[in-house]
Amino acid sequence: MTNPLTPEQEAALVAAIKQAEITTSGEIRVHLEDTCPTPEPLDRAAQVFADLAMHKTAQRNGVLFYMAWESRQFAVIGDIGINSMVPDDFWETTKETVLQLFRAERYVSGLEQGVRMVGEQLQRYYPYNAATDKNELDDSISFGDSKPPRV
Repeated sequence: MTNPLTPEQEAALVAAIKQAEITTSGEIRVHLEDTCPTPEPLDRAAQVFADLAMHKTAQRNGVLFYMAWESRQFAVIGDIGINSMVPDDFWETTKETVLQLFRAERYVSGLEQGVRMVGEQLQRYYPYNAATDKNELDDSISFGDSKPPRV
């Protein structure tokens, strides 16, 4: 996969993740790949969520932002812990907020806004506890190559 982000954009996204996680025990990841290998991006997001072992956080409060860059597909998915706490329309509202910025070709801003929104909910339901919390997942952007190998 070709990284669609400049080094500055990637650093800004990682900084947004770190900032969102500073007040919560929750974990946020961003995964980018060229194309989505499944018909539904939410299905692919669930696969990536599992591949990144995001379901192994102590409080099951991980959240993944998934984006297939070239095929322009996006999903956001949360683990069972956070999913059971947020309002029913939270994921759809977050997705639509991000997509509004994507439509204006403000991709990094869209992801940053989504990360902030998720961070606020994670802080509300899973506030940071200095005695017990640790960073359970890498904050860096993960990249995948969903294109099948050439034979």
